[in-house]
Amino acid sequence: MSYLLLTGSTGLVGRHLLRDLLAAEVPVAAMVRPGKGPTTLAGIMGHWEQQAGRALPRPVVIEGDLCLDEVVPDADQRRWLSEHCDSILSCAASMTFREDKKGEPFRTNVDGTRHLLELCRSAGIRDYHQVSTAYICGLRQGKILESDIDVGQTLGNVYEKSKLEAEKMIRAADFLDQRTFYRPASVLGDSRSGYVTSFHGFYLPLQLAHAMAGRVPVKEMNERFFAKLGLQGHEGKNLVPVEWLSAAIVHLVTRPEHHGQTYHLASADPVPVAKIQEVIRDAIERYYPRPLATSITEAELASLEGLFYEYMSIYESHWRDDPKFDLTNTRAALPHLPCPSMDYDALLRVSRYPVERNFIAPRHEVPAVDFDVAAHVEGLAGRGPASGETIGLQVNGPGGGQWQLQLAGGEIAAVERGLPSRAAPGFYLSAATFARLAQGESSIVTAINSGRLIVHSDGRRQDEFLGALEQIVSGRTSGRVATHAMN
Repeated sequence: MSYLLLTGSTGLVGRHLLRDLLAAEVPVAAMVRPGKGPTTLAGIMGHWEQQAGRALPRPVVIEGDLCLDEVVPDADQRRWLSEHCDSILSCAASMTFREDKKGEPFRTNVDGTRHLLELCRSAGIRDYHQVSTAYICGLRQGKILESDIDVGQTLGNVYEKSKLEAEKMIRAADFLDQRTFYRPASVLGDSRSGYVTSFHGFYLPLQLAHAMAGRVPVKEMNERFFAKLGLQGHEGKNLVPVEWLSAAIVHLVTRPEHHGQTYHLASADPVPVAKIQEVIRDAIERYYPRPLATSITEAELASLEGLFYEYMSIYESHWRDDPKFDLTNTRAALPHLPCPSMDYDALLRVSRYPVERNFIAPRHEVPAVDFDVAAHVEGLAGRGPASGETIGLQVNGPGGGQWQLQLAGGEIAAVERGLPSRAAPGFYLSAATFARLAQGESSIVTAINSGRLIVHSDGRRQDEFLGALEQIVSGRTSGRVATHAMN
């Protein structure tokens, strides 16, 4: 089965893409940084399962770092990519607006893209999907076409410059068969729950207001602060909620007829700065978890106003009147999925979440693994020829994963991560059901009859396939099987 390689899967947009891709039954290989990356991903998956109220499929985890010349250091994992992945959705990015000592954002957004392209070249990945930004238009005003790339525009900051360079690099990669670009406007958290994991764009003045709320009365958080940035209140900011952005990208990624285009994933209804200012003031007044200031001298207010500008000046080029982003391609491909209008109530919801949590990004506990299916399946190590049928095994939930079982003479000869083709027979169950089978608390027949084990086959050789599953769950094979597991 062809897998989609996803980068940036632990970021705000990336974790939503991971959730929605898995829900759409897209086989995903999620690239995470070595070290804490797999643990962070496990916590994210646990969070989505808690929200969904059910066990979810597990992606194949690939350890990699875009800042390395060899993005994926492990040779077995690179081999796996070359054999199983034919497309990539790159969502990893640095949101740095002023170049830092490590060379960000160019280190990740430009050098990282170069390294990733080389990985794709060597692995035979020819279908490239890039999450870019609508703001590669720089300081241009008026209508910005989806077909516009580098038209000599003045760029507002190094983030915009780095994302434009990345787009141009991908477009110039002659080994790619297809390139699709998704250009979101300014991304907010979930418009229903407020869930957000990082604080950029809209959240910057809100965070500053939160930091000053113990010293500046809410009534003084007025237009004079934004006026320091040259804003009068009528200017529009194009804000899009992350759940819509993810749904839009997944719809486009999963439909090849929409590939090869550039999409402005933006709103038709920009939000006036005056409304943003009103929402910030009201959110602080309603949801600030500590006592609010009640008075301040004019001298103190002027000093804090200066601090506000000093911090916000880094992002001054972003806090401007947004141009009008052309939505021709987006509307044609997504007529059923218009961007929600971020009205007062929606903005108040997305503001409440970080204010009540003191702008501490959520950290999700790694769910307990009562039975480590991956260790059980991949622990059947050894060597043996695989010349017969291939069967898929998908185990949802903590400790689960996706594998293909390769048979020889009715016995399991090899196990490898990743599902086979959709036409191949397969077994689908949860980690909890697998544990009950492995521990002898249930039988395969009982699990099938209760709907806890789904068998996908045309009915032929089903006894042989069920026998193979019995070998796996019991851990008793006639001989040791070859496990092409990735370290």
